[in-house]
Amino acid sequence: MKVKRSMLVILSIVLFGALTACSVIPSISMLERLLTGTENVEQAAEPAEAEEALQSNTDEANDNEAGQYQSIEEAYINIYEDVNPAVVHIRVVDNDGETINQVPEFQFPGIPEIPNMPQGVIPSQSIGSGFVIDKQGHIVTNNHVVSGAERIVVTFHDGTEVKAELIGTDPNADLAVIKVEVAPDDLTVVPLGSSADLKVGQITVAIGNPFGLKSSMTTGIVSGLGRMLDASQSLTSTGSTYSIPDIIQTDTAINPGNSGGPLLDLDGTVIGVNTAIESASGSNSGVGYAVPVDIVKRIVPQLIEDGKVAYPWIGISGTTINADLSEAMNLDPDQKGVLVAEVVEGSPAEKAGLKGSSTTVKVDGYDVTVGGDVITAVDGRDVRVFDDLLGYLVMNTSVGDTIELQILRDGKEMTVELELESRPTSE
Repeated sequence: MKVKRSMLVILSIVLFGALTACSVIPSISMLERLLTGTENVEQAAEPAEAEEALQSNTDEANDNEAGQYQSIEEAYINIYEDVNPAVVHIRVVDNDGETINQVPEFQFPGIPEIPNMPQGVIPSQSIGSGFVIDKQGHIVTNNHVVSGAERIVVTFHDGTEVKAELIGTDPNADLAVIKVEVAPDDLTVVPLGSSADLKVGQITVAIGNPFGLKSSMTTGIVSGLGRMLDASQSLTSTGSTYSIPDIIQTDTAINPGNSGGPLLDLDGTVIGVNTAIESASGSNSGVGYAVPVDIVKRIVPQLIEDGKVAYPWIGISGTTINADLSEAMNLDPDQKGVLVAEVVEGSPAEKAGLKGSSTTVKVDGYDVTVGGDVITAVDGRDVRVFDDLLGYLVMNTSVGDTIELQILRDGKEMTVELELESRPTSE
């Protein structure tokens, strides 16, 4: 017995020395396991425990993933069931009962890096969508859906057809309001949300009538923000078009017939009005555009009250300044703002003394006019791109207001006061 114990002590010393030489100092419990053989038992048990733990984690992850999918699925189902009754199919007909075939030619800047691609935004033609916004029967849709209508027929999700009255139109924002005489209890109203805090990547839902397929829902995300869209039915006094600011870009499938329908968030509230698509074929190509709901909330009450909208107007044409233009004008290459290209005669801009561009230079082989004022801020808010200026005017000002413009003229900072007038039309 003493021999065995002595050998055990010697073996312990040898093993401890070997481990110490390897800079590994084992604990007493570790030595006991090594010497008694219990380590092998525990090592044999660990893989089974690890496998069990791994399986448990995997099952939990799968459950969480399934729960997330189920949550999103339920959200989609709830949105459809709640909102679809508020979405209508709109058909515009003439006195003979024939559907009017209207194809407004919206123009939109070409998509970069896709050469020779036919450009142009293709909205829906003779049919469209809309959504009920109050119990009085007011319905929001696009101006281009009902423009020139002799008779408007609205079809609800349950097949009920009623005639609609045209209340007001706004070609500047491509919005219109029509009204149906339906009992309030028979109307479902979709709530209006906010577009101020939208984020790229946010999930979106569209409900409408693409190709006449009533009550269709598609999903996607916000693909871009702050786009500008030419309102082709809104002409300036010189024959050019005004632009709609703060346009939402989405990859939610929008096709002919979706125009005028709601673009929704996962709460089922309206964040925009589906208006147009960028397409070479006339159908969805992954780039759709919606008028933001914050513009809708500003415009629609005026349409209901007066049938039209008076927009504040500066009276310039311009472009967002870039590094090439800054270099041509001897400005800081990082300079941001809007270069005034032209000042409309008799406009508020001319009365305020704004200067347009007068010098032509070559930029990448193209003739570009430079030398005009650069607008850098409006009422203390930075103007980095043209949409900043236009969006501020549409959302924050009214005809008759006086605004302050911070400008650069010949490299010197100046402040100009300007009184806004009503935007003129081709009429």
